[in-house]
Amino acid sequence: MDLSQLKHILFLDIETVSQKPEYDQLDERFKNLWEKKTKNAKSELSPAGFYKERASISAEFGKIIVIGLGYFTSENNETIFRCKSIAGDNEKNLLEEFNLFLEKLSGKENWKLCAHNGKEFDFPYLCRRMLINELPLPKLLQIMGKKPWETAHLLDTMEMWKFGDVKAYTSLELMAASLGVPTSKGDIDGSQVGQVYFETGDVKRIALYCQKDVAVMAQVYMKISGLGSLKPESILLKG
Repeated sequence: MDLSQLKHILFLDIETVSQKPEYDQLDERFKNLWEKKTKNAKSELSPAGFYKERASISAEFGKIIVIGLGYFTSENNETIFRCKSIAGDNEKNLLEEFNLFLEKLSGKENWKLCAHNGKEFDFPYLCRRMLINELPLPKLLQIMGKKPWETAHLLDTMEMWKFGDVKAYTSLELMAASLGVPTSKGDIDGSQVGQVYFETGDVKRIALYCQKDVAVMAQVYMKISGLGSLKPESILLKG
């Protein structure tokens, strides 16, 4: 395996939840704004129902509780994929730690960031939440107003899979299944993150699920790039 094609790529995934468990807990200003959002989306759900279903994926109404990170390295002449996560209830602290991590990377080599549907979700969501938390954008995410050729360091496995088909959306799980990559789905999936967080507060459980998704994404990237596959024992998660 040619590790040179995999080095200096940071694979990432974020897990998000709504800022409040229920729509009724929002202040009046945000309630009104969410009601307008519900109408604009032409949802048949009530504002409360739509909030439960969609608030977590809106950067203005949601927050990040986990950032899963992974990268390839070599140990004893074997290619290893190492995962870790930055997680917690304090979003500002979480983002500050992530920013420091990115700043260290950008000061060493020409690193790239890779996420599934990252250009439509993970990257802009991270940028918006940093600004809302009054944090400076790290160099790798200073992408506002940039031309496509100026953001070549941002990779997106879903975009790679489109092959120019602009209307296509393919989930990471479907891509993994199609390419023969083992699933990351275990005791929870993405639709249950909010429920687990608000009912149990078990961020560690969500973080481990997120790391598994990052590992699946990295293997999907390898398959699309014609770089083979990893042995299960070569994937190291940090609990």
